Amino acid sequence: MPKDMSKEKSKEILIGEVMGFYSHVGVIAIQLSAPLKVGDKVHVKGATTDFTQKVDSMQIEHKKVAVAKKGDSVGIKVKDKARKNDKVYKAE
Repeated sequence: MPKDMSKEKSKEILIGEVMGFYSHVGVIAIQLSAPLKVGDKVHVKGATTDFTQKVDSMQIEHKKVAVAKKGDSVGIKVKDKARKNDKVYKAE
């Protein structure tokens, strides 16, 4: 039976993995497997992590960027604790 295409829009796409969490600044480092831009909504999920938020700012090597591409390592400010190896999805 074919999939209902209207449900396809809410599908989350894996865009990376948390490489580290810096609690003193509330930032996660992500190794991207897909592009990400400021304004996108991300869902961080792991064994004990599960939150969704909008990307308000993003940095590569401590420089603010608006867009990051596949293969980049980026830092984004997060509202909650995350752990190494947590998965990061782009949410709709």
